[in-house]
Amino acid sequence: MNPFTRRHRQPGPPSAPARVAAVPATGPTENLLLIKDERMPSRVSSVHFTVRIDGAWQPLGDTPPPHGDPSSFARHHLRAHTARILRRHSVLETPAAQDAVNATIARPWSPEPWLVTRGVVLLAVTGTDQDLAEEHLRRAQHGDLDREETNRRVDFLQLILSDPDRRAVWWIDQYPDRLGELAQLSKAVADLKPPRDSTHDGLHAEVTRFVDQLLTDLHTPHQREIFLRALTQTLRTLGSTDLQTTAARWLSGHLTEPGVDTA
Repeated sequence: MNPFTRRHRQPGPPSAPARVAAVPATGPTENLLLIKDERMPSRVSSVHFTVRIDGAWQPLGDTPPPHGDPSSFARHHLRAHTARILRRHSVLETPAAQDAVNATIARPWSPEPWLVTRGVVLLAVTGTDQDLAEEHLRRAQHGDLDREETNRRVDFLQLILSDPDRRAVWWIDQYPDRLGELAQLSKAVADLKPPRDSTHDGLHAEVTRFVDQLLTDLHTPHQREIFLRALTQTLRTLGSTDLQTTAARWLSGHLTEPGVDTA
């Protein structure tokens, strides 16, 4: 072996490329601009993104620019457009906010009749803003839970107090030493309606209350028979075949019950 032969080192893993902000490709007449370390408010106005915009601008057509530096106009529009989009996002969703801004400003657009501009945004969040956003989210979640619990208790009380039988049992259970006040409570909540089912629209709720009241008023078998006969005739007129068949089955089953008055 030749003692002067070069020893070759075994190749190691390739080093990771450094992360750099993408800069828009520029044409021969485009001018670059940079907005660096701007602090722009997020959806929570006191919590900020740290923003870097690598932009470019170029004149458009033969319209002369107004008095002033064209770069200032381009920076202003890029800054204002970015800030407007970021106000709809939380710093806890930084990638989504960055995508939303880039989807808008990365394409060439003309904020002025004489100007075309575009840019690429890179967002960062300081530790302080991250902590503030997380604290705000925790408080918002606790507030939602408190409101849900309050609504649940209100719906429960409304359901109990609107039903005379449940109301009496609930009062006896809760206040056994104040039974004399039950009559006053019943008078005070006489007009109280049961809570509406949020999954149904207003018409469903009205029909449900109507049917409940109807069933309460149909005390005797004879009353129920009259109602079912009238119902089947109405459904026949409306052409509701399925509902008519169901009502007729109810009527047939009702008439076969022992002791039913069919006169």
